[in-house]
Amino acid sequence: MSKLTRRNFVKLTSSVAAVGLTACAGGPSPSIAGNYKHRVVIIGGGYAGAVAAKYIRMADSSVKVTLIEQNKHYYSCPLSNWVVAGFRDINVQKWGYDGLKGHGVEVVHEKATKVDAVGKKVTTASGNTFKYDQLLVSPGVGFRDLEGYDEAATHKMPHAWKAGPQTVQLAKQLKAMKNGDPFIMVAPPNPFRCPPGPYERASLVAHYLKKHKPRSKVLILDAKDKFSKFGLFTGGWKQLYGYGTANSMIEWVPGGEGGKVSRVDANSMTVYTEMEEFKSSCINIIPAQKANKIAVDAGLTNKKGWCPVNLKTFESKLHKDVYVIGDSSAAAGLPKSGYAANSEAKVCAAAIVAKLNHKAVPTPSYVNTCYSMLSPDYGISVAAVYKFDAAKPNKVQKIAGGLSPSKAPDYVRKQEALYNESWYQSIMADTFG
Repeated sequence: MSKLTRRNFVKLTSSVAAVGLTACAGGPSPSIAGNYKHRVVIIGGGYAGAVAAKYIRMADSSVKVTLIEQNKHYYSCPLSNWVVAGFRDINVQKWGYDGLKGHGVEVVHEKATKVDAVGKKVTTASGNTFKYDQLLVSPGVGFRDLEGYDEAATHKMPHAWKAGPQTVQLAKQLKAMKNGDPFIMVAPPNPFRCPPGPYERASLVAHYLKKHKPRSKVLILDAKDKFSKFGLFTGGWKQLYGYGTANSMIEWVPGGEGGKVSRVDANSMTVYTEMEEFKSSCINIIPAQKANKIAVDAGLTNKKGWCPVNLKTFESKLHKDVYVIGDSSAAAGLPKSGYAANSEAKVCAAAIVAKLNHKAVPTPSYVNTCYSMLSPDYGISVAAVYKFDAAKPNKVQKIAGGLSPSKAPDYVRKQEALYNESWYQSIMADTFG
C-alpha cells in the first residue's frame, strides 16, 4: 500500500474530483426556467445531501433538484467537540442554505415522513408530496435502544452526537460540573458516526478539566476493545494528560474489562455496567447507532439496521431509483465521516446525472481525511484514497493511505491543528457555498 504524503494526497483528491466532474460534464445545456427534464428529490441536507444537491445542479441544470431538510440551519458535527470544551462558539458551526438556492436547488424546510418507492414520491409532515425520477436519501443516523435512555433522559445525559442544542447543553453541564466529579462518557460499539469523535471529545474535555477542574478526570466506558487512531490518541494522552499513570486525566475502560454499559438511570445520574455502577453530575451518553428512522420506514435497511447500496453508484440494493449516501449507508470499506460523505455525494451525483442522460456510469474513486484534536495545539490525522473494483463489488478497496507520525515534534502537531481548521472551512464552503 502506498504511503500517502500531504502533497500526494492533494494530487490524488484533485484527480478524484476531476473524475466526478468529467462524468457529469457534457449534459444538456441550461434549461429555460421551470422547464426541467428530470426531477431529483433529496432527503437530508447535511455533509452528503447538500453536496449532492449542489453537484447535480452544477452538472446538469435541466434537472430539478428539491432538497427536503426540516432545519433551516445546519450545525456541523466536525469541530463541535470544540464547543463542548468551551473554546469555540456554536454559531461558528452554523450554516444556512442560501448558497444551494443560488445554484438553483429548491430547498424545502419540512420533515420528510414517508417514501413511496413504487409511486416515486415523498410526503412531508405538512402533507405536501414531491414526485421524483430519482430519490437520494441522506438522513444521518438514528440511535438504538439503551435501557433507561429515552427522550427525557437526553436532557440530563445529552449525547450531543447531532450538533446543535445538545452540544451547547453538554458544554453548560461540563462548565457547571463539580471539581472532583468525573466527566463520564459512554462510547458506542462499531459502526457509528465519526469513529475518532468520542476520543477527540474526551481529549478536549480533559484539556478543559486540566485548566479549570484539576481534581476531575474523564472516564470513558467503552463497548469496544480498541478504537480509531488508537496509538496516536493514547500516545498523545500520555504526553498531555499523564495517561497510564495514577494521576491521569483520562481513564479508558474497554469492553473486555467491564466498559460495556447495559443501562442508565437519568434521575440518579448513574450508569451501570455488568460489574459496576458510576455516578456523576455530568454524563455524556453516545448510544449505539443505526440508519435514521425515515430510511428504516422506507424499507431501505437490512437486518443490521443500515442501508445496503451498490458501491459504484450508491443506489439502494432494495429499491430501484433510490440512493443512500452518508452515515446511513452500509458502504463497506468507507468510514462514517464527513469527508467520506462528501466523496460519496459526488460519486452518487455523477452516477445519477449519467443515468438520467443515458450515459455510462464511471468507475469511481473516493477520498477521506479526518483530523482529531487532542488539545487546541495538538492535532492528528488519517487520510486515504479508495477505488471501486468491479471484481470486489462488496467492499471499497483502499489504494493509498497514511497516518500522522507516532512521534513528532510539537510544531508538527500544531501544524495539524491549523490544517484541521483549514480543512473545515474548505469543506463547508464546498458544501454550502
